[in-house]
Amino acid sequence: MNILLLGKGKTGSLVAEIALERGHKVRVAGREQNAEEQALVKDNLRDVDVVIDFTAPDAVVGNIEACARQGKSMVVGTTGWYGELPRLRRLVEDSGIGFLYGANFSVGVNIFFDVARAASAAGKHGYRGAITERHHAQKKDAPSGTAVKIQQIVKEASGEELQINSVREGETVGMHVLFFDSSNDSMMLVHDAKSRRGFAEGAVRAAEWLQGKKGFYDFKDVWRELP
Repeated sequence: MNILLLGKGKTGSLVAEIALERGHKVRVAGREQNAEEQALVKDNLRDVDVVIDFTAPDAVVGNIEACARQGKSMVVGTTGWYGELPRLRRLVEDSGIGFLYGANFSVGVNIFFDVARAASAAGKHGYRGAITERHHAQKKDAPSGTAVKIQQIVKEASGEELQINSVREGETVGMHVLFFDSSNDSMMLVHDAKSRRGFAEGAVRAAEWLQGKKGFYDFKDVWRELP
């Protein structure tokens, strides 16, 4: 595939590295190259099969709109834009492109989501729950998209909306903790990312999966089908 990668941060750089390892061609556009979505005009997208976005919450919405206008499929790993999700879903579906987003592209995190859904039954048996997430000091959104997804999963399963505690410090890649406590015992589920490679690899495999598809997809629903 010919991939246009938006974002030159730590995860974006690793996405480019892994895409090259898997035999794809990659062009990278940082914030300067994509000011006012200039990297996403028709001439710059002529040979692009898919756009992968690992930018920032203040940039991603414009990037999605531009890709929809130009009919280019897109994988979005940026979080912090989900308040716009219903409108952008309609835009994507009307455009006829393929679009895949995820709160987290790590397969391990998505297995964690399934475990969290099962553990949420504790709320109906008197357990009190909480979510803690810890990330590096440079992370712009808080709470993380992954923590919000865990909160949503628990609410759907138990009806309880758990508090999220966010910590930003040092170079922590990403840790999420789901905790349930009662007078009899307590449970703690933990996902601790050792590196960003799991996120980056999942995004590239998601782009491979999206080839030839149209529609709006959430990574949590498709990760089992990845090539």
